[in-house]
Amino acid sequence: MTTRATTPKMLPYQRQGEIDYASLEFAPDVKELPPDQMEQSREIREIAGLFAAAFTDFDRRPDVFLDDQTFICYDPANLNVRVSPDIYLAFGVDARAIRPRKLYLPWEVGKPPDFALEVASESTAQVDIRRKPNIYAYIGISEYWRFDPGGRYYQERLWGGRLVNGAYQSIDLTTEPDGVLKGYSVVLGLSLCWDDGWPRLYDPATGTYYENWRQERAARQTAESQRDNVLAERDAARAGWDAERAERLAAEAEITRLREQLHRQSE
Repeated sequence: MTTRATTPKMLPYQRQGEIDYASLEFAPDVKELPPDQMEQSREIREIAGLFAAAFTDFDRRPDVFLDDQTFICYDPANLNVRVSPDIYLAFGVDARAIRPRKLYLPWEVGKPPDFALEVASESTAQVDIRRKPNIYAYIGISEYWRFDPGGRYYQERLWGGRLVNGAYQSIDLTTEPDGVLKGYSVVLGLSLCWDDGWPRLYDPATGTYYENWRQERAARQTAESQRDNVLAERDAARAGWDAERAERLAAEAEITRLREQLHRQSE
């Protein structure tokens, strides 16, 4: 399912030659993890799961690209110039064409990602605050967000910026009576929330939180497994019918042959 109010038409992927992976100074399919990556891994997994449920229908949407592992390259002349957000989203793109390339190349995809998010850790905080906004603005990413579970490293528990005239303008946040901090993302069509250090998504249109994405995924997997079993049973039954029909036709042909043989012998 997609909660976004409008999803742009999928852009055609314009592949521009082969990538010389051997010339890269990094492994495109291995993310460079900070030494304190465990500080942020739970929150990244939770946000990725929420986004997968809300926007990609658990990777079944071919026009939405969600990733937390790959690199965005932003210099066509040098693919080693790269950045890797903790999570990023692109709408209206050919996700199935992007993945085999192992890199997000905006000039081939047809657009930059729409959304990037960083989760705080001690080793990455200053880069996320000082350096990455300029990079993401240069790439043209519409929204950049930061989430700090403990409020220790960013000095802000939640921060969002919307790209305006080449720079990010802070998105207004609200604090609910229960202490939940919310910021509305125009790109997502939802509010990103900080709830006692835990990330959540809130839909202002329905007044509800996304609570059950794991159950939704499990239910989808069960339904697909049941569907596959039904299809397998149908195919097996069809194969049985085809075998039975072939045997019947063979028997009828044999009867016809014997009749013709008897007819010749009686002449």
